Amino acid sequence: MRRRPPAARPTTGPDRPTPPPATRPATRSPDRSTSSPAPRRARHVVVLGAGVAGLLAAAALARPGRTVLLLERDDLPAAPRPRRGVPQSPQPHVYLHRGLEAVEELLPGTRADLLAAGAVPFDTGDLAWLAASGWTPRVRQLVILSVSRPVFEHVVRRRVLALPGVDLRTGVRVDGVAHAPVGGPDSHPWAVEVADGDPVPADLVVDATGRSSRLPGWLEHLGVSPARTDTIDARVGYASWLVDLPHDRVDVPGIVVQAQPGSPGGIALPVEDGRWIVGAVGAGDQRPPRDADALRAFLDELPDPALAELVDAGRTASEVAVHRQTGNQRHRYDLLPDWPDALLPIGDALCAFNPIYGQGVTVAALEALALRAADRRGALGRPGGAHALVRRFRRLADLPWGIATGVDRAFVPSARRPSPVDRAMGWWIGEVNLIGAHGHTRAQLVLGRLYHLVGSPLALLHPAVVAGVVRARARGYGPPVPRPQILVPAPATAPDPA
Repeated sequence: MRRRPPAARPTTGPDRPTPPPATRPATRSPDRSTSSPAPRRARHVVVLGAGVAGLLAAAALARPGRTVLLLERDDLPAAPRPRRGVPQSPQPHVYLHRGLEAVEELLPGTRADLLAAGAVPFDTGDLAWLAASGWTPRVRQLVILSVSRPVFEHVVRRRVLALPGVDLRTGVRVDGVAHAPVGGPDSHPWAVEVADGDPVPADLVVDATGRSSRLPGWLEHLGVSPARTDTIDARVGYASWLVDLPHDRVDVPGIVVQAQPGSPGGIALPVEDGRWIVGAVGAGDQRPPRDADALRAFLDELPDPALAELVDAGRTASEVAVHRQTGNQRHRYDLLPDWPDALLPIGDALCAFNPIYGQGVTVAALEALALRAADRRGALGRPGGAHALVRRFRRLADLPWGIATGVDRAFVPSARRPSPVDRAMGWWIGEVNLIGAHGHTRAQLVLGRLYHLVGSPLALLHPAVVAGVVRARARGYGPPVPRPQILVPAPATAPDPA
């Protein structure tokens, strides 16, 4: 006899709604139709994965009269700390401005909770940013929050689990999804198969299991056409550690030394408890080492010693954490002609980015907003509604996908040669970066807004930017932006009276 999975952990009280009794799906056969039963209003939703993408999907779908059950493989910690299911958790995280806005829209009050948990607000224009063209000017841009990934996820999870109808089971391994038999009004079109337990019934299944999603294999078992997968892997690796150093000892809110082909880089961001996460990044044979002494020596080899200065001014407070699963990967489920109804991939399960660009959380949040809008207008209850939303998700990921793969392609010698349009765009962005590094604040503002997904690529053709490039190429770029001061000078020591 199979054991049931661990009982759900109560999160908001003993009177929380619980999922309906499980019903076993009919035995699958090779000739079974791949189309789902007639769509209906989703009363019971199952979200696979309780990471950020799964939590935001649950927030988008929570509504009166519905249960939303999160199934998570990990045993989640009671306090914020890294976990196995989020291997990039100890690394520095940049939360893009548009993503923070979307999270706040889904879960009002999250920003205040993050600040209370120690998140550090700062203007992105104040970052000490060293690009290939030089240091960027300090100019007012967008305010974001810097916080460690474990704290961010903990705050979001606490908010989501406080929503009525949302429940969580941890320590549950999902083995697949299957069509359930069509029956009376209490039947459900899907059954989620779990190890050591009965199948969990669902009217809607959301796969938020990340880049390791097994959905391609599950779809094959269901008889769905295989999807093309696009990949660009620059073999980027990260190594980071925590550094104890009061935030007011550093004269900038953060440091970015941008990695280039043939030249590694790094980043330092303030987090809660008066600490910094300092990380190094490199591609291929230039990936940073795992050993602490070797990593400190690695920082000395960067184009500027800013990160080494910060580390030497503080005290390392953790072991070195390494992450190397960084390839860009996109499943083109939007192209399939026979996508099943009431099944949705979201976040990295659909499109995973190189984490260095900080796009994953933002894209997942934007997808969750689109999911909420589709659910509210009843689109998911119509035939083809789920596939239409998958296509919408793809469009939301197009710009960040283009940014991430456009940069990473330069690190991959075997990558397909870019089209003439892409080459022209790359040249133009390089020119805009160059005038920005020589003090053109409009250029820097346009690039910052584009990076944080609140601006349009068309802004790169703003008349002031075009005029700046033309003027610079005709008359010269002028002096570069001076190197910023990294550390606050130590106060003078009073002379000894003796």
